[in-house]
Amino acid sequence: MEVTCLLLLALIPLHCRGQGVYAPAQAQIVHAGQACVVKEDNISERVYTIREGDTLVLQCLVTGHPRPQACSEVKATLPAFRLVFVSDVTIRDGSPDAREAAGPSSPEAALAIYLDEPVLTVHQTVSDVRGNFYQEKTVFLRCTVNSNPPARFIWKRGSDTLSHSQDNGVDIYEPLYTQGETKVLKLKNLRPQDYASYTCQVSVRNVCGIPDKAITFRLTNTTAPPALKLSVNETLVVNPGENVTVQCLLTGGDPLPQLQWSHGPGPLPLGALAQGGILSIPSVQAPDSGYYNCTATNNVGNPAKKTVNLLVRSMKNATFQITPDVIKESENIQLGQDLKLSCHVDAVPQEKVTYQWFKNGKPARMSKRLLVTRNDPELPAVTSSLELIDLHFSDYGTYLCVASFPGAPVPDLSVEVNISSETVPPTISVPKGRAVVTVREGSPAELQCEVRGKPRPPVLWSRVDKEAALLPSGLPLEETPDGKLRLERVNRDMSGTYRCQTARYNGFNVRPREAQVQLNVQFPPEVEPSSQDVRQALGRPVLLRCSLLRGSPQRIASAVWRFKGQLLPPPPAIPVETSDHSELRLDAVTRDSSGSYECSVSNDVGSAVCLFQVSAKAYSPEFYFDTPNPTRSHKLSKNYSYVLQWTQREPDAVDPVLNYRLSVRQLNQHSAMVKAIPVRRVEKGQLLEYILTDLRVPHSYEIRLTPYTTFGAGDMASRIIHYTEPINSPNLSDNTCHFEDEKICGYTQDLTDNFDWTRQNALTQNPKRSPNTGPPTDISGTPEGYYMFIETSRPRELGDRARLVSPLYNASAKFYCVSFFYHMYGKHIGSLNLLVRSRSKGALDTHAWSLSGNKGNAWQQAHVPINPSGPFQIIFEGVRGSGYLGDIAIDDVTLKKGECPRKQMDPNKVVVMPGSGVPRQPHPQLWGPVAIFLLALQR
Repeated sequence: MEVTCLLLLALIPLHCRGQGVYAPAQAQIVHAGQACVVKEDNISERVYTIREGDTLVLQCLVTGHPRPQACSEVKATLPAFRLVFVSDVTIRDGSPDAREAAGPSSPEAALAIYLDEPVLTVHQTVSDVRGNFYQEKTVFLRCTVNSNPPARFIWKRGSDTLSHSQDNGVDIYEPLYTQGETKVLKLKNLRPQDYASYTCQVSVRNVCGIPDKAITFRLTNTTAPPALKLSVNETLVVNPGENVTVQCLLTGGDPLPQLQWSHGPGPLPLGALAQGGILSIPSVQAPDSGYYNCTATNNVGNPAKKTVNLLVRSMKNATFQITPDVIKESENIQLGQDLKLSCHVDAVPQEKVTYQWFKNGKPARMSKRLLVTRNDPELPAVTSSLELIDLHFSDYGTYLCVASFPGAPVPDLSVEVNISSETVPPTISVPKGRAVVTVREGSPAELQCEVRGKPRPPVLWSRVDKEAALLPSGLPLEETPDGKLRLERVNRDMSGTYRCQTARYNGFNVRPREAQVQLNVQFPPEVEPSSQDVRQALGRPVLLRCSLLRGSPQRIASAVWRFKGQLLPPPPAIPVETSDHSELRLDAVTRDSSGSYECSVSNDVGSAVCLFQVSAKAYSPEFYFDTPNPTRSHKLSKNYSYVLQWTQREPDAVDPVLNYRLSVRQLNQHSAMVKAIPVRRVEKGQLLEYILTDLRVPHSYEIRLTPYTTFGAGDMASRIIHYTEPINSPNLSDNTCHFEDEKICGYTQDLTDNFDWTRQNALTQNPKRSPNTGPPTDISGTPEGYYMFIETSRPRELGDRARLVSPLYNASAKFYCVSFFYHMYGKHIGSLNLLVRSRSKGALDTHAWSLSGNKGNAWQQAHVPINPSGPFQIIFEGVRGSGYLGDIAIDDVTLKKGECPRKQMDPNKVVVMPGSGVPRQPHPQLWGPVAIFLLALQR
């Protein structure tokens, strides 16, 4: 986007022509509080390291034009969690909530600092019968810890530190697909010296003062995984009220394993006592049934586990079924046909239940016509059936089924069935006038189905019109003995069709009879727009439309329009087929017809209102907050000026803006300076400027800007401007940026590149970063010193660019020298470019210096001469090479007036990093003469 501006140094507006300055939203997170390390972890995330229990305050700063709604300040107290900020989302203070960020402009802040206790487990590749650890076995010591930042591991045998390369019998590696941080110490073909004490020491490098943690394991020739046996059978059946004791016995394991009892599902019963390997449950009850697990662990091999299935005898839910002759497909009881009576109870253990049948109070006598069967495949498991073959009149009577646990103190359950000529299958129907139930939202409702027949079965209710929909009770099926489904405080989501059907139990085992009831829940209308700002030029017509989104009934019964609270004549009637909206047409917008319009829509249940604010007022200006260095100071008068920039929101929606009225008021004072700013025709996206002068250092001011059209005053916009010491000071004799401050000397990330430069030091850099790339420290060699670098690991691709843009400098000399240190180490190094962006005639970028490829593990210095023709910025552009070993860093950027040093070397200066060895001898180059030649050309 190129914008050409005319700079006037007086109190008159500055007009800019161009394609517009609308910019996407960008967000940045800054912190205050107790963060002891702030680290740019990768391209889009910033990691704040904070001690557990401390409080960190995060503030989200947003840029873009128009200015996005700012994030709220967030206070987060650890334990650790992640906060993802979005510019228009508010996150409650202290809430461990994570909200997904939309788009690349939403940064993340990961908050955590913790170091859990490490866990050390031992495994071997081959186990023998006894599971001991003999020679010629390979043993793995696995150390796992959860931490943030990632922990570093140190393995020790006794007091000696082990390394991957010092012992042929030792391998140290990090396994794939492990949870948490894990390091494995592999002992190959155990030797006598391998039987020793091993220590795993984990460290977060004393971040926030957290000390290292360690765990030690003694490996001997008797080291073995745990083994168990139980004192009872794996299935234990007991009576309710008994005291249960189960013992879990250790049969092996070195070191001595730890035993633990658990229950599934749920916790151990209330009153249960687990002490060592003994589990005691006093006065056991039916809910205590379940699987009880005894687990032994000693961190060697896999844990040993034994399970007891505890069954407490119980019975409940006695039901019966009457099945007419299946062969003849009859659904009625008829003499001369077969009949089957079935009885079932829910019991534990189910297979131990016994059933007895009685007829008219006496035990039923088996014969060729009366058979008792069990486990009918068409019925629930362990069901007893009494079959009557060739039903006679003498078979009519009362049949009783009794279920029991022989010899157990569990009460019997019984169910009675009467068979006679009056025993008939059920019918179900909806009472007259109850097929459709209409109620208002929030009221109770009752759905009813009538069941006839003898015996009369219960009624099951379910939803019909919504797949997998649940009833208001939260269940898919609900049983009602009287056929009535009662609903409390219905809502619109309960509307729909409900099915009632006869249950197959406690009645005839025939095809269920069913019916349906329609529930209509009436609710007030919902309309759009609920509120709308309507702008139009004077004399032009406007159509206002209030639409019914949803409601029950789904039609508009009446619509009433008001203007400024006064009733308007009703608009023309709307045909029935289009009665989902109401319209009001204004032939022309005038000063008299401008104001608030209200449409009240009713659907016989309630009403809703559409609000319209109609006017010819201009929309508010939108201040441009991303102006580079808008403050200019005047040392002699102790005043400063401010470059105010804005665009006009939707200028074509109303009459053209004729001028702006500017009000400038110093904070804490009542009086304000008011001035009119005339403008020509304002286009959408056009950047307007005005220079505010005679502002007193260091006071802040409230600025109010109001557009005026032929209609009059439009919407006002206001902002507060603050005095900041300009970075582009005329004296550049000592303008070196060391990147030690988070503000990085006013440098910003270019919004048009692929990724960003990252600020870090040796303490905050990723300990897992790619080896053989990037500097270990900044140019000073201290771990606290910061530098800027580009991270070229995924998701970066070949040719991706990161641009770091300096503040805007006012050119007061003909020649300048840009000096900086660079570090380009790695086999995939791309390019580092220095560009100069001139702003005298739009934004024009020119290349001033470029370097590509691996330059060794050393900081080197470059001096680049530039001769800008007007206000300018310098840009450091890092270009990603062919792979991830291509990190580029810069540090100590200096901008000075005058020419660069005449005598230079390439590299200009080599700084030996600690541990990097002796640097290569620099080769003499012709850089100095070339620089002089270039300077001569520039003159």
